[in-house]
Amino acid sequence: MATVAGPLPSIGHDQMLVFLLQIGVLLAAATLLGMLAVRLGLPPLVGELSAGVLLGPSLFGEFLPGLSDWLLPRDPAQMHLLTAVAQLGVLLLVAITGAHIDLGLIRRKGRAIGWVSAGSVLLPLALGIGLGFLLPGSLIAPSADRDTFALFIGVAIAVSALPVIAKTLLDMRLLHRDVGQLIVGAAAISDIVGWLLLSVVSAMVVSGAGPGMILQTVGYLIAALVIAVLVVRPMARRVLRHTERSGQPGMSVAAIVVLITLSAAGTQALDMEPILGAFLCGIVISSLGSGSRKTLDTVRSFVMSTLAPLFFATAGLQVDLATLARPTVLLAGIVTLLVATVAKFAGGYLGARLGRLGHSESRAIGAGHNARGVVEIVIATTGLQLGILTTATYTIIVLLAVATSVMAPPFLRHATLKIPKTTAETDRERKFAGT
Repeated sequence: MATVAGPLPSIGHDQMLVFLLQIGVLLAAATLLGMLAVRLGLPPLVGELSAGVLLGPSLFGEFLPGLSDWLLPRDPAQMHLLTAVAQLGVLLLVAITGAHIDLGLIRRKGRAIGWVSAGSVLLPLALGIGLGFLLPGSLIAPSADRDTFALFIGVAIAVSALPVIAKTLLDMRLLHRDVGQLIVGAAAISDIVGWLLLSVVSAMVVSGAGPGMILQTVGYLIAALVIAVLVVRPMARRVLRHTERSGQPGMSVAAIVVLITLSAAGTQALDMEPILGAFLCGIVISSLGSGSRKTLDTVRSFVMSTLAPLFFATAGLQVDLATLARPTVLLAGIVTLLVATVAKFAGGYLGARLGRLGHSESRAIGAGHNARGVVEIVIATTGLQLGILTTATYTIIVLLAVATSVMAPPFLRHATLKIPKTTAETDRERKFAGT
């Protein structure tokens, strides 16, 4: 005899109170510290992450442990509420990152961009994997093996952050320059390769690391790319065309969010990271034309002002600066930063030289690709959730993201001083300015 299920229990009064306070406190702190970072000439990411660090175990938990345990309890059910909101922010943020990719630019400057992206990914990936095999075993989470950990470190060192790079170039009035276009195009390829590699690592953790499973994951990756082109793109075109004709302003925004979340669900169902699906969906939406990009920009303002700062603050909660007091962790952090910085610069420089670019342009490309920012934070959070990283290793990678994002602008400014401006660049600058 079938039984009638009773109503689901609602969220408790205290649980809802804590959740709402978490959202309000974290978002307020992230916004204020992000504004302070901008005033100091730093990326807002630095301030937003700092909000979580200050409210986490490094400061708040150290000096006010009772209040910290109440506001940010270790109860999984409570923290999962906050994590779910942050995860939605990640998916939309990654989709917006994908929408920044100019496929036309990649096609036009294919040779140079191909060499630059290959150099700026392969050399850091190889050195990062080597570093992963040399780092102390205490930095590997108990549930992870050395091979998976080493591949993850390689991916973390190989990635760039297209949103941070694009924003840096825009702020420095370099986006219209030829070298700026090359940096953005190659960073786009690096982002794509980074998300694909992260999906391979994720599948290795979830399903095992055998050769057959890796081949299956590669097959799933190819299937995801084919589905994005042959299924998602025409479907998105029809859906967005219909919503634009409806005359209801919110319909297109809702449709885009639905497409992003369902794409993320698709790659999640294949045991790959949901951010890969969101990233591919962002590229698809951007390829549909300026109307779709404008609709995505409507989502962008809310994501960048609310959901992204909340995600970065939540990510900062996992950072424990006290771990750096251990000499082993501090030394590993310094070595990781040096390897990541030198590998990325050398890879970008050598790739540019192989692409027949001059010395000054090659230096600028190597410097520009060193910013890891947003992408690195997402990857570090994924590594922690997958059980690959310890809190100490997570702290090292987050600090690597902050340090490289802060270092990139002055290095790039110095590298571009001797590159003369061409007539084509001046025309492009007028086009960007709308004059």
